[in-house]
Amino acid sequence: MPTHSLSIILPAKNEVKGLQKLLPEISQQYPDAEIIVINDGSSDNTATISATAGARVISHPYSMGNGAAIKTGARNANGEILVFMDADGQHRPDDISKLLSKIAEGYDMAVGARQLDTHASVFRRLANIGYNRLASLITGHKIEDLTSGFRAARAQHFKRFLYLLPNGFSYPTTSTMAFFRSGLAVTYVSIRAETREGKSHISPLHDGTKFLLIILKIGSLFSPMRFFLPISLSLFFIGLCYYGYTYFSFNRLTNMSALLFISSLLTFLIGIVSEQVSALHYKEAEESRRKEKQD
Repeated sequence: MPTHSLSIILPAKNEVKGLQKLLPEISQQYPDAEIIVINDGSSDNTATISATAGARVISHPYSMGNGAAIKTGARNANGEILVFMDADGQHRPDDISKLLSKIAEGYDMAVGARQLDTHASVFRRLANIGYNRLASLITGHKIEDLTSGFRAARAQHFKRFLYLLPNGFSYPTTSTMAFFRSGLAVTYVSIRAETREGKSHISPLHDGTKFLLIILKIGSLFSPMRFFLPISLSLFFIGLCYYGYTYFSFNRLTNMSALLFISSLLTFLIGIVSEQVSALHYKEAEESRRKEKQD
């Protein structure tokens, strides 16, 4: 793949240590690639170090979040293929070629799936397993690493979903599900994550809870009936069991049983409406993809 069509985007907040080592390696391996560092309100010399290394630096006036930095980088990138990687040294430039080879095979997005033993802690390892399984259930696709920030994607597709991406750390979650929902081809490549340079900006408890809520939120947007139908059926089953108990014990239908039946019906109707809203969200992307195939 010609490197002049490649843009490598690194969101960075106080990542001098990682960038000092990372940028020269990227420049050596991909001398013709466009390297963009998004300086997300750093208080250190992130911008200076990056510019000295030959990267194109775009600075936020204050810290706007990892997702916001990704969106800024994507909007300003000129390459046909976008590669996103962390600036803290966890992702190896040697692995970029693995992602690009998958794009060359015809995939629209290739994600670096971290091997389990390379996660920073046991908590994150278990949390990532849980996220992957839940997301796989919601989407109906096997997701090997939902939260990996190391990925390559075709710019024409990725830029269509920028309005969906949150400003926080959950852009990988949203972009992965958006690609699956639009019928775009996604694959995973096994990688080993290195020990990061400096201190992590992610709080396992706070951001872990946010990740879970975002999975549920995106799940309802990705495939609402997969999300709402099980809830509706569960409410109906509980209501039916409770009705059976009260009927044989007291020979009557209680208000609680009626409430559970009504809740089941309302949840099902919400799922139907959400399904229609979800279809509208991705209508433009699906029409664009259809035109590309015709051309």
